[in-house]
Amino acid sequence: MGLSNARCGAEARSDTQACPDARTQSRTEEHAAAVGLGCAPDRPDAPVPAGTSPHPDALARANAAKGDAARTPLHVPSTQRGGNRRAVLATLIVAGLLLILVVVAGRLVWDAACVTDFSAKNLAPSLAHPFGTDQMGRDMLLRTLAGLSTSLFVGALAAAASGVLALAFALIAAFGGRVGDAVVSWLIDFVMSIPHIVLLLLISCALGRGAFGVTVGLMLTHWPSLARVLRAELLQLKSAPWLAATEALGVSRIRIALTHVVPAFVPQLVVGVVLAFPHVILHESSLTFLGFGLSLDEPALGVILAEAMGFLTAGMWWQALLPGAVLAACVLLLDHVGGLLRALSSSHAVQE
Repeated sequence: MGLSNARCGAEARSDTQACPDARTQSRTEEHAAAVGLGCAPDRPDAPVPAGTSPHPDALARANAAKGDAARTPLHVPSTQRGGNRRAVLATLIVAGLLLILVVVAGRLVWDAACVTDFSAKNLAPSLAHPFGTDQMGRDMLLRTLAGLSTSLFVGALAAAASGVLALAFALIAAFGGRVGDAVVSWLIDFVMSIPHIVLLLLISCALGRGAFGVTVGLMLTHWPSLARVLRAELLQLKSAPWLAATEALGVSRIRIALTHVVPAFVPQLVVGVVLAFPHVILHESSLTFLGFGLSLDEPALGVILAEAMGFLTAGMWWQALLPGAVLAACVLLLDHVGGLLRALSSSHAVQE
């Protein structure tokens, strides 16, 4: 009798333990049937009964939350809501207006930059003279603006001329046959093998120095790099099917180059010229600083820095530091503009 009572107690306990699982299974089946029939809302955020798999949307949200928690600032995409192209265009417009303003301001203060006042010579920077004065009492801010205007004008002229020269040599290399390609390649290697400063000195001295000699020297020494890039692009374009079809129709090579190839390479040419602009300005200032560039009576940055070198030991630091900082800022701005133009000409780089 005792044995049977113990057996009944064990069976009752096993039934009691099995009852929750049975009730859970029954509730799960009822919920699944109701969802399948559309009688119950299939909410991803609803509590999931035991023994069932979570909703796919809930899994996706959980994984996204984990990814957001583990994301660092380096993983944040740089694409802005308004588009990077608009920001690039706005920056280019602001930079272009700033450069134009500097050139115009330099031309307007050209005469005032040459006015001497020996009673106010070697003055430190102040409200009346933000950049101080030099050994002849001339305002350094006005001289810096006039010199920067001169450097920008000479640099723009030399960079544009070197771009046209690079495009001409690239066209000769692409459409001049093997002989033309070999001659252009040899010229590129020859010019690039000579240091810029040495070749600039030779050309400038041969042409009598001054603005003309500097401009021609800069033009003849800054075309090889751009010509090499344009030559490679033209040789790749030459194998295009539409160009081969144009040649098969009997169109001359000169007409193909002028009406089809040149318009297609205007963006690359503009970017190359703008990227060469800061190098041209630096080389012009360096050549003038060495005494083989612009004449000493012109307010050029190279002349200003060359004159200031003799007064640095006397503690007149502003005569060289401030104009040099302006020159460095201008070069960095032009380099940034060139990078933005290169990104703007590429549909992929502008969204990076």
